[in-house]
Amino acid sequence: MTDEPRILLVEDDPATRFKLSNGLRQAGFTVEAAADGERGLRAACRGGFDALILEAALDAHDGLDICRSLRRLGDSTPILMLAPPGRTEQTVQALASGVDDYVIKPFEYVELIARIQALLRRNGSSPAAETFDLGEVHVDFRSTEVRRRDAVLRLSAKEFQLLRFFIEHRGETLSRQTLLQRVWGYETPPATRTVDVHVGWLRRKLETDPKAPKIILTLHGLGYKFVA
Repeated sequence: MTDEPRILLVEDDPATRFKLSNGLRQAGFTVEAAADGERGLRAACRGGFDALILEAALDAHDGLDICRSLRRLGDSTPILMLAPPGRTEQTVQALASGVDDYVIKPFEYVELIARIQALLRRNGSSPAAETFDLGEVHVDFRSTEVRRRDAVLRLSAKEFQLLRFFIEHRGETLSRQTLLQRVWGYETPPATRTVDVHVGWLRRKLETDPKAPKIILTLHGLGYKFVA
């Protein structure tokens, strides 16, 4: 037996399948790869996987077909969909069909790993905590209140959403594109410094020294990492 999480990858493009399989194995996953939707569905029905990665557009059974079939069977294995760009309707259908998360092509490889890790953590953990403590800072998710000692820190709605996303994905490298998609809701993120500006505001409220941050780190060329 292995302690490595088992991933089923269903991808019909040989080059992409080979590249993703190798990359996932290097990241510490045990990978079974299926070359088409029919084989992918059979493998998924056998079970024993910790997560599934499905290409949205397959030949006989596309990713949505596989997801619908599994959910009808009561299979709750986390599913991440590889979605083509500019297909908002398909993305909405995917989420409605029971897909847990999606990555829009082209994507950064580090983002795919981070999304899978987040799905596995979410699936294997207890219900989400209602509070989070970070040194002197206390975050209450129910009341959307953030305090440093006894003083209330006044965060805008978007600052709080960004902070919550950071906390839920702490330790992960999050690209600006990921944050714009997941926190701001952009399907195709525009060229903007919105993320950097909001991170700066959060640092001024959370960090002891915003100019030398120790909570929200900048990883040049990659994005940000929340360290707790």
